[in-house]
Amino acid sequence: MRLLIVEDEKRLALSLARGLRAEGFAVDVVHDGNEGLRLASEGVHDLVVLDIMLPGLNGYRVCAALRAAGNEVPILMLTAKDGEYDEAEGLDTGADDYLTKPFSYVVLVARVKALLRRRGSAGASPVWRVGGLVVDTATRRVCRGESEVTLTAKEFAVLEQLVTRAGQVVGKPEILEHVWDFAYDGDPNIVEVYVSTLRRKLGTDTIQTVRGAGYRMVTA
Repeated sequence: MRLLIVEDEKRLALSLARGLRAEGFAVDVVHDGNEGLRLASEGVHDLVVLDIMLPGLNGYRVCAALRAAGNEVPILMLTAKDGEYDEAEGLDTGADDYLTKPFSYVVLVARVKALLRRRGSAGASPVWRVGGLVVDTATRRVCRGESEVTLTAKEFAVLEQLVTRAGQVVGKPEILEHVWDFAYDGDPNIVEVYVSTLRRKLGTDTIQTVRGAGYRMVTA
């Protein structure tokens, strides 16, 4: 899952990004409303954490502009204010949830995961059965047969990109885009390293390489 944080308090934004990356998310960070709207409008993020008090466009206007354009990405609004009026206005512009500063990081992560689960429940089940694997994207557990397989956060994120589109070819750039953030400028072959590790842990027959195109999760 790829998240976007739009927050002008740089220390807070970077702290949140660091924690969410440790949870296995790819995280992009911007510090003003105009840039936040531009990135959120690209449609590559699974959730936006959006501060209300921002330079340029404030969070209300960013949220309203996204909804007016038909963008249904889940939005968790943050604000230093506290009052029913602020919450009502935020939700009225189309935000999905609301968190008042100061907040517990644990609570923020719980809200983020709840919004992502809610979005997933509107479509596919969070439990995927592919070949001999059972992958629960809500609890991040993977079982092969009767045995649970331990994966790192990044390994699971790569697997999630493949298993939710099992049988389809998923390109390396697409995996990079959703598992690593837009600031990543390392070797794109990092994807091959993670796929190799997944094959070792899950079985060499689980992921096929489609030369020149990407990878396919084997369904049988």
